[in-house]
Order: sequence, then structure tokens, then C-alpha cells
Amino acid sequence: MTLYEPGDAISVTGLRKSFAGRPVLDGVDLKVPAGTVFALLGANGAGKTTTVRVLSTLLPFDEGTVEVAGHALPAAARAVRTEISVTGQYASVDKLLTGRENLVLMGELHHLGRRRARERAGELLQRFDLVDAADRRADTYSGGMRRRLDLAMSLVARPKVLFLDEPTTGLDPRSRRDMWDMVRELVREGTTILLTTQYLDEADALADRIAVLDSGRIVAEGSADELKRLVPGGHVELRLHDEAQAAAAAAALPEAALDPETSTLTIPTDGSIGSLESLLDRLGDRTLSVERFALHSPDLDDVFFALTGSERKEEVR
Repeated sequence: MTLYEPGDAISVTGLRKSFAGRPVLDGVDLKVPAGTVFALLGANGAGKTTTVRVLSTLLPFDEGTVEVAGHALPAAARAVRTEISVTGQYASVDKLLTGRENLVLMGELHHLGRRRARERAGELLQRFDLVDAADRRADTYSGGMRRRLDLAMSLVARPKVLFLDEPTTGLDPRSRRDMWDMVRELVREGTTILLTTQYLDEADALADRIAVLDSGRIVAEGSADELKRLVPGGHVELRLHDEAQAAAAAAALPEAALDPETSTLTIPTDGSIGSLESLLDRLGDRTLSVERFALHSPDLDDVFFALTGSERKEEVR
């Protein structure tokens, strides 16, 4: 059971939500410590966006207890809204306004007042490297620039909790990396981030903890390293000088899989120093010429495909 603690920015127990009688969230439990990045990983239709919409007060839920920034939903929805911000899968900027006008408008909607809204807009334009484009209409921005502006708009009111729902969808590699750097900076400043993503490298690079969501249920949760240890598949790859040497090595290592065409052996291992020492000792023959020695451990791709299926329907929005 997930219980709210003072250090939790988000606490969810037994969350359930159905559409037309079909369960989309089926007993989700989450606990997100303040000042961390929590990644919700799952295929399309797993329930990621529905979870974000519930936690951000945009969607009612059927059962469970939900607390965000110390406030319970649905009773304290208005209080929750003052503490959070949401950046969705697609930039929600007004393309007919300039970057500065978008930020000032957001500030006025948050009741900062005209003067303070303009000051805050200037701060964010500087921070997100948009000063040179500040007075251009947003429809002239590149996809990465619009994404940066969208995130800047989410930060106008300095939220305690920021929901990023697949924020790098459609971005080029450089823009994705820029977004990652911005996320890390926000966390260093104390913002709590709940990130949904289909990009395994994104979760691995950013998240303190990761939950794998499949068919509306959390099927695994932990740090990236903890999740990787759940899945077998670590192995050592040895490539010998020629086929004869590979055959000799395979005779000493009966558990190895031999590829005679490449003179390569694949040997299961847990990656520990002890197991590697044992493997080398068992080889014994010091005349063998090893041209390549590589240790492979499971990554988040292995975790994801081991814990989830590949066929998914589009999530009900």
C-alpha cells in the first residue's frame, strides 16, 4: 500500500478508472518523493496519459486515494491546481502570439499582474535561450523552440510539481538533449517531475525511479539499475582468433553458445567479478587468442519487452 508521507509530492493508492466499462487504470499505486524525477514507462494505451490527467485534476477517477502536493483529490482540486503545471505531448503555445506575449499572457492568467508577468517572461526567455526570438510569432519557431517555450509557460507560476507527458515526442536528438538538461536543472532547484515516456533511454537518463505501466497496472517499479536486475540475459561475448580456437574454448565452456562463422562464444553470466574470474579460469588454455571480450548486461529495452506485451490499442483520452 502507498501511504502519504511528508516527503512525498505525489501519493496514489488503488487508483482505478474505466471508460465505457473498460478498465484503463486498474489499481495503480505510486509514491513520488519531492524533488525527484519519477518516470512512468509504458506502451501506447498502457494508461500513462490517463494517470497524468487524473493527477492533474483534468479527469475524475472511480476509486482510490490521490494526494498531490499534500492536497487530496478530488476535494482539494483547486488547491492542487495552484501547485502544479502540465506540459502535454504537443506544444500548446498560441502560434499567433510572440514568445514574449505567450509568457505574459500565462502570467496574467496566474494573476501575477502586468508588470510582474513581463518580468517573469523576461526571466524565462533568458533561461530557455529564446531572447533573440522573443518578439517573433511562435508559428515561426522550430519544433524544439516551441517545446522550450511550452515548458517555459509551464513554469511561469513556479509549480512545485510538474507533469511532463511525453515532452520530447517529435523532437530531433539535439532538442531532446536540451530538454533533458532543462529537466535536470528544474530538479536541482527542487521541482518534482512526473515524466511519462515511451523512450527507454529518456527514463534511464533522467529518472530517479521508474514504474512500468502495462494494461493499467504497475508491473514493476524501482531505479533503472533495480529494474535491469529483474531481467536475466547478461552474457559475455568472446571472439576467438579462428574457428579451431573457438571450438576449443567451447569445449571448456559447455554452457556457451558457439557461432562458428564468427568464432564467437556467448556465455551467460550475472556480471559479477566472481563469475567472470571463474569463466577465465575455466578457459585455462593461455594459448587462446581472444580478439574481443565484451560484457553485456540487460538494459531497459530488455526490461520493457520482458514485462509488457508489444500489441497495444490507443489509449482512451
